[in-house]
Amino acid sequence: MSNLTFENTPFSGLKIINRKKISDNRGFLSRIFCSKELFQVGWKKKIKQINQTLTTEIGTVRGMHFQESPNSEMKLVTCLHGEVFDVVVDLRKGSPTFLHHFSINLSASKNISLLIPEGFAHGFQSLTKNVELLYLHSESYSPLSENGLNPLDKMLKINWPKEITSISTKDSSRNYINTDFKGY
Repeated sequence: MSNLTFENTPFSGLKIINRKKISDNRGFLSRIFCSKELFQVGWKKKIKQINQTLTTEIGTVRGMHFQESPNSEMKLVTCLHGEVFDVVVDLRKGSPTFLHHFSINLSASKNISLLIPEGFAHGFQSLTKNVELLYLHSESYSPLSENGLNPLDKMLKINWPKEITSISTKDSSRNYINTDFKGY
């Protein structure tokens, strides 16, 4: 019996992962990663890095981050505490969903994760205080490959559900997409 089930999204390779909870009077167990099960939906690399974030303030926006080749990465994003409005933007040239975004609320109570393939920018807005996210990455962080989109770019058409209370200078000062944007 599978501990993970997968839902397709309108974006090729982007999957919602439903994690089965096995509960008893002590609490529960929930699998986050299983290479055998995730291999079936496209995770074919090793995990090279695991990160945890804490975002203390409601309305904080982080993103839209990605790494360029040769360090492009898949991500598996899980909310361990609180709730976020999670967003990805398809940067793959030639994709029918190029520069379109997909959003979903991730929360500890929903017990779902998001499998993000290479070629997507990722970001989120905190909907509760003290949000904790766990990220599994197929590549290590590379400052030379680091890149991002401006999360306030009107061309992305992201409707952040809360008033933005905090955003890093680095994220808010990224360039907006223009007609020369070639994608991933």
